[in-house]
Amino acid sequence: MNGYERRKQKKIEQIYSVSFQLFSKHGFQKVSVNEIAQNAKVSPATIYNYFGTKEQLYVGMLMNWMDKQLEQYENILDSELSFPEKTKEIMLLEARNLKILSDEFPKFPSSELNRLVQTVESYNEQKVMQFFMKFVALGKQEGFIHKDQTDEMTILYFTMYKNELGRYWAASNEESVYRNMDQWMELFFYGLVNRNQEQEQGEINNSPTRE
Repeated sequence: MNGYERRKQKKIEQIYSVSFQLFSKHGFQKVSVNEIAQNAKVSPATIYNYFGTKEQLYVGMLMNWMDKQLEQYENILDSELSFPEKTKEIMLLEARNLKILSDEFPKFPSSELNRLVQTVESYNEQKVMQFFMKFVALGKQEGFIHKDQTDEMTILYFTMYKNELGRYWAASNEESVYRNMDQWMELFFYGLVNRNQEQEQGEINNSPTRE
């Protein structure tokens, strides 16, 4: 990347950062391109040259934000944490991000909303699904996910859980979510089974038959 491209990319990142702050705080309709340009220290013409319209800027900003979230997921998965701890951190981040997205969608013009939803769904299919395939493969490799369980069903199970966690987050508060997260993880990995009873039953089943 040459000097011009680096400067351009720096401007784009600054525009995305300012846009996210302003759109999140005031909503799409109440934020003007001039206001974004002023806060990003660029000209309105620069924004129009880079993005075309305010709607296209918003979509680009959201995709940029999702890229950054996915990078955090990758960093967690590549970290030295145990697989359950990785799952916990990823699930918390995903629940928080779902709340942010659900707050952002109503701010976008209804006439353009279908296009935005399609863009997000396409992103999930192309990028997010690849990440969760890696997540499932690691869980199977480390023995935390049953190897006979299909990837499709495992991802569906994770999706149901993090969606419910997201709804709980929205209806409750962040402190409550963190306080109960260990129970969420216990249920995620072991369901409603009493692990001590399960272990005792396994020992009985595996013990030699007495004459």
